[in-house]
This record gives sequence, structure tokens and C-alpha cells, in this order.
Amino acid sequence: MPASLQEVKRRIESTKKTSQITSAMQMVSTAKLSQIQKHATSYQVYATKIRSVITHLSKSHLLDSVNTISKNSDGKVNTLGMLRQRPVKTTGIVVITSDRGLVGSYNSNVIKETLELIENNHHSTEDVAIIAIGGTGADFFKKRGYNVAYEYRGISDIPTYKDARPLVEAIVSMYDKEVYDELFVCYSHFVNTLTSEFRAEKMLPVSAENMGHDDLTSNDEGYSIEYETEPSEDAILEVVLPQYAESLVYGAILDAKTSEHASSSTAMKSASDNAKDIISSLELQYNRARQSAITTEITEITGAQAALE
Repeated sequence: MPASLQEVKRRIESTKKTSQITSAMQMVSTAKLSQIQKHATSYQVYATKIRSVITHLSKSHLLDSVNTISKNSDGKVNTLGMLRQRPVKTTGIVVITSDRGLVGSYNSNVIKETLELIENNHHSTEDVAIIAIGGTGADFFKKRGYNVAYEYRGISDIPTYKDARPLVEAIVSMYDKEVYDELFVCYSHFVNTLTSEFRAEKMLPVSAENMGHDDLTSNDEGYSIEYETEPSEDAILEVVLPQYAESLVYGAILDAKTSEHASSSTAMKSASDNAKDIISSLELQYNRARQSAITTEITEITGAQAALE
């Protein structure tokens, strides 16, 4: 067999093996996507209720009357500090990306939009603190001189609620220590298998302005909402605020992971389809070269036979 035919044959075999790998990865990503969508759907009900409670409390001005001292008497971080507003000198940005590649444009879109957010708010590397969830984002911002104040790698493909707790504790602690004065959560929101969109939600400080009143019905307009609290407003918010923060961070992680699996599944499907196209093209090229070689051999044999006669 001529060297050119052997090379084409090796490329066909190599591309077939690659196609088998990408097809397997597509099936794995599709299975993970199906599994995480079930978690996201059920969790959304809880997250909506928590947001509704905080929204009603903010509309009743209960959030305005609490004590927002930075420390409890035992020295622990006071979660009511999440309500404390101060002049913005440093902006914290939580960026959620993946730890690995092979996810299409998922990571590049999140990073690009986050950079635009920083630029549009006239921030420089000195007045931005990055909280990176995922190795891709952490490595990107480190290489470009940003202050990566906290990074979290190796988050599971199907994140659990407890995964968000150490993140929230670190985030609130850094806000309490004035590492940053406001915080945004940036991630890729899952729309459907083929579509996702970038979201940047303001998490800290907790206020009526950055939450809005989307969960309230029109029937609430014109009424003053009041609450009688037992034992106290502070005690209630000490419980509710951490749950709100955890729901926001975990919800963003869950949403981002859903988008990641969808992007990975789409990317692997495209790779498999491209591999099939390449294989078809190479097989056509191989068959034509083989046919040409056979024709040449037949011609040579016929010419030799004619010469003998």
C-alpha cells in the first residue's frame, strides 16, 4: 500500500477513536444535565420563597431598623453586617466558571461579560476583588493581575447545598472585614440546551434596591406591611439572612453548572458531528486514491502483457 494511502487510513482510524471519545463525553454530559435539572427545578421553589420573605421584610422597612454592628459579643461575624452599607471603594465579584475545558464557549462568555462589567463600572485591577469559583476563572484573572481574594476549585458536577455554606461564610466574612464594599455574582444562566445568558446579580449589601419587589403581587400596592416579631427582628434576620445568601450563591452555582453541562453536551455533539464529516471526507479521499492506484496497476499489467505479445 502506498505511503499516502497508509497515512489517510491512519487518520481515519484516529478520527474514529476521537469520535468515540466525544460521543461518550456527550452522553455523560447529557446524563449530568438531566440529573442537575431535576435538582434545579425543585430548588427553585425554595429559593423563590426565601427571596419572597426577604422582599416582604424589606418592604416593611424591617431591614432598616436592625442593628448592623460588625461583630457579635463572642467575636464571630455578625450576619446582620450583610445589611451594612458603606461608601464603595472596592467591588467584589464572584465569577463562576468550570474547572476544565471542553465546554465550548461557556467559560469565555462568562469571563468576557465579567470584564465588560468591570470596564463599564470604571473599575481597575486595584479596586476589584475576585472570588473565583472554578479554576478557569481563577487562573485567568490571576494572570492578568487581578486580586483573587478567594478561589474554590473542584466543585462537584451535581453541587449539594452544603457546598455553598463555606463559600457564603467566606464571602460574608470578607465583606465584614471590608475586603470589598459591594458584591456581584456573575455566572451563565441556563435557558435551554442550546442557549444560555450572562447574569450579574448584586448580593451585598442586602437592600430593597438590589432585590426589587418582583415577588410581590399588585394587591400589595397601597398597603403598609407590618410584622410583629418574636423574639426580635435581629434574631429572625440572623436566621433568614444566611439562608438568603446561601440560596443566592447555591442557586447561581446550580444554574451555572446546568449551563456548563449543556454547553459541554453541545460542544461534544458538534465535535462528534465534525469527526463524522472528516471521516466521510477521508474515506472518499482514500477510496479515490485506492481506485487510482488500482487503475494504474491494471494499466501497467495490460501494457506489460501487450509488450510481451
